[in-house]
Order: sequence, then structure tokens, then C-alpha cells
Amino acid sequence: MNDIEPERPRDEEAVARFVERFALLMTEGGMQRMAARVFALIMASPEGAHTAAEIAQRLEISPAAVSGAVRYLTELRLIVRDREPGQRRDVFRIGELFWYDTMARKNRAVTDLLAVAAEGVAVLGADTPAGHRMLVTQDFLTHMTTELPKLLDRWRAERAAG
Repeated sequence: MNDIEPERPRDEEAVARFVERFALLMTEGGMQRMAARVFALIMASPEGAHTAAEIAQRLEISPAAVSGAVRYLTELRLIVRDREPGQRRDVFRIGELFWYDTMARKNRAVTDLLAVAAEGVAVLGADTPAGHRMLVTQDFLTHMTTELPKLLDRWRAERAAG
């Protein structure tokens, strides 16, 4: 599962189309457009990393757009800022367990939403249509906050087992 094949010749035009398609899906999921493009580009790169100048050149965007996008992505911890020894330029790379970390953070946000849903049930009354919707929401979120950590633990164990 962790075996990575050697890099094969790339069709850069196809890669560019893929990056834009991947970014579009991330944007439709709520990510800022420029950040989605930067994230997709780094994900698709052989090294999983690019300098700000490389990002600007490949995506044909301004340094300011790169700066805003990498700031957003580092705040979300989808990428990390790194510097190679002896180099003066920062490199932005994909973290090893970024999906795991992202889902773990989402579960904490869901826990907060669960508390508000429970408040909604109490305020609106479980026997009202609005209260019933909050009750269904509360049930779903309870299930998610219980099951997601188990799922993440299983994934991590399977990954470690290789």
C-alpha cells in the first residue's frame, strides 16, 4: 500500500487540466479558489512541494495571490512551510498526514455544532418540526463524533501496518 512506483513521464498539459479540475471540486466544497488551485498544484507535483515563485509561474498568478493562498492553506494545516538547509527560499509542501489531521479537526468542529444542536432541541422543543430537525441533526452529529475517531484510528493503524 505504501509502495510508490518511480516517476513516469508526465503529460504536463493533462496535469494542468487535472489541477484545475481538482481545484474546482475543492472550491465547490468551500475552499477559496486560489488556495484550491495552489493546493491542487502542490498535491500533483512529483515532490509534493513548490516555492512561491514556482507556484506563481505554474499557475500564472501574482505573488500576492500566492501569499494569500499559502497563508490560508498553512492556517488550515493542509500545507507546511519548510526551508531546505542552505536555501533562502521557503518551500510549501503537503504534510504527510494532512487528510487525517483535517478530519480530526473537523470532528472537533462537529462536536461544537453538536452542542448547539442540543441547545436547539431544548429551545425549540423536540415535539416541534424545527426541534425535530435539530434532534435528527443531534443524532447524526452524535454518531459522527463517535465513529469518526474510530475510523481515523483504524486508518492510521492500517497505514502503519503497511
